[in-house]
Amino acid sequence: MIKSIPRNLSLVAIAASLAVPAAAEMKFDNDSGGSVLLYGQFDPAYLSFDDGVTSTGEVVDNTNSNSRVGLWYRQPMGENQFSFNFETALGLRPSAGMSQNRTPDAVNWQRIRLRKVDFALKTASFGTFSAGQGSMATDGVTGNDLSGTTLVTYVSIPDTAAAFQFLTSAGNPSGKFIGGAFGAFDGGRLGRVRYDSPSFSGFTVSASYGEQILAQNVDLQVTDIAVRYANEFGDIRLKGAIGYANIELAGSIEREDTIGSLSLLHSSGFNVTVAVGKRTSAGNYGYGKLGYQADWFSVGKTALSVDYYSGSDRTSVGSDSTSFGFGAVQKFDKARVEAYLGYRTYELSETVLPLVSYLDASSVLFGARWKF
Repeated sequence: MIKSIPRNLSLVAIAASLAVPAAAEMKFDNDSGGSVLLYGQFDPAYLSFDDGVTSTGEVVDNTNSNSRVGLWYRQPMGENQFSFNFETALGLRPSAGMSQNRTPDAVNWQRIRLRKVDFALKTASFGTFSAGQGSMATDGVTGNDLSGTTLVTYVSIPDTAAAFQFLTSAGNPSGKFIGGAFGAFDGGRLGRVRYDSPSFSGFTVSASYGEQILAQNVDLQVTDIAVRYANEFGDIRLKGAIGYANIELAGSIEREDTIGSLSLLHSSGFNVTVAVGKRTSAGNYGYGKLGYQADWFSVGKTALSVDYYSGSDRTSVGSDSTSFGFGAVQKFDKARVEAYLGYRTYELSETVLPLVSYLDASSVLFGARWKF
């Protein structure tokens, strides 16, 4: 693994060099006031995971914000606006797919990598109506985070290393995965219809109904609602949301998610973020983060943060899953590059018999995201 680190650092440097000089915005206007915008990002990283016995390391695509390309088409229609958004992940090896005994293919694009095929009509008085593959109303509800470090540390702990297993104290695979012990219960993207209200004093209300249309042999229907709030009070910027989702699975299995998050950023750079979630029959969690942003370097802002996640009843009744994380992100504004480094610990304990103890694990993730 040590020999591979210089090689992976070189890949990150290549990604950064591709962005210098920064690409101009790829926007094309038509004669009737409409426009087409092409965009994307490339986010290579190196992930190292220590399960308490061995370390596994590989070049990955950062699942916290994966590599993708997309297109926006916007067309005014009087006081209203019609839009179409297409977006797909590139299908590169995901950090969340790595494990002790499996390294996903470097490139494996499948239709489930389609993120958005979304049509929307934004009206002047009645809000926005959307249809297609896209974000459910509760997508992002737990992710309100003004720390500037979400590229490497945020509430969705599994995005870094979901497929890795905890080892038992004897050093054997336990069948308990990072993805099962942690999670944000955040709404995702489905084939759906959605409504977003106009903003009232900083508040918006969203509701949607969606079904899984990309993954084969998956029976999933979701109905959800969310309330969002964003405002500024003097030196303080605030973002928050709460949401509820009713989820129906195959076999008449039904569950309910109640989630929320709140983040505050002071003009001094200090910030705080909290998130909570509860899922019927699958436990609950609380998450907190403290951060600081500073203009230490002329190239761009520096963001630092520490966070803590505590989950209960996630893998079994009486289980406790905890994680501590540190994140650092350095922006290079002219190049549209953000370099990052994150460290995270993972702990799991259970009370069910026969009693099994698990080794603590940890991960290091570093890389750079280039936006265009």
